[in-house]
Amino acid sequence: MMTGGCLCGAVTYQVSGPLRPVISCHCSQCRKTSGHYVAATSAARADLVVSGKVRWFVSSDTASRGYCPTCGSNLFWDGAGENMSIFAGSLDGATGLKTAGHIYCADKGDYYEISGEVPMADGCDAVLTTMVGTR
Repeated sequence: MMTGGCLCGAVTYQVSGPLRPVISCHCSQCRKTSGHYVAATSAARADLVVSGKVRWFVSSDTASRGYCPTCGSNLFWDGAGENMSIFAGSLDGATGLKTAGHIYCADKGDYYEISGEVPMADGCDAVLTTMVGTR
């Protein structure tokens, strides 16, 4: 069981199933909503229980972003499929997760470099974004 939540504690969640390894998204929307790039894991919707009020912003024709309406913490990215993306920084304590890749690298900011040995995709990568591993 993993837990997490927002900065002020008004929104908390529990994940009872496996989490996908962390994927870093460098798209302009993720950079605008977070102030940098986003590092997110995901879990099956059926394994995620959220307590508190989440406000949803429809950021495109295919996705919404969930955040705490009190403190503004970015918590979720919701698109098609059976998984819900969870911002890795909102998880409580040690996670045991590792970064498994980077997506939308062609959109990354010019003020940083991406390094490491993990896969990098210029756009979306369906394999990276949907795989679910174990904690």
